[in-house]
Amino acid sequence: MSAINWFEIPTTDLDRAAKFYETMLATKLKREVFGGVPHAMFADKTTDGALIADAKRKPNATGTMIYLNANGKLDACISRVSEAGGKLILPKTDIGDPGFIAIVADTEGNVVGLHSER
Repeated sequence: MSAINWFEIPTTDLDRAAKFYETMLATKLKREVFGGVPHAMFADKTTDGALIADAKRKPNATGTMIYLNANGKLDACISRVSEAGGKLILPKTDIGDPGFIAIVADTEGNVVGLHSER
């Protein structure tokens, strides 16, 4: 059983944020509305979470940081960060046996990690 069941990345502009993640990860996010809150859900089998446009939640660069699965495509994801409107905070970094990470700032001011196995 995984310790993480679901995550939400707050946005102020869901369309802009969705475009960033779709470009960086080369994937499509699925749009849904739950409880009146617009979501752009990560639609792959390895990621259970969404971008959300909830006025009660604000993006930020402090607090909990999540790492998105970039397994086998970390270099490609990093190469698209700037094009997508984000900023590379920590370049690809070897973390030993678990593999490699990078940290990026998205268009909303959130900081997220990317992880790829060795």
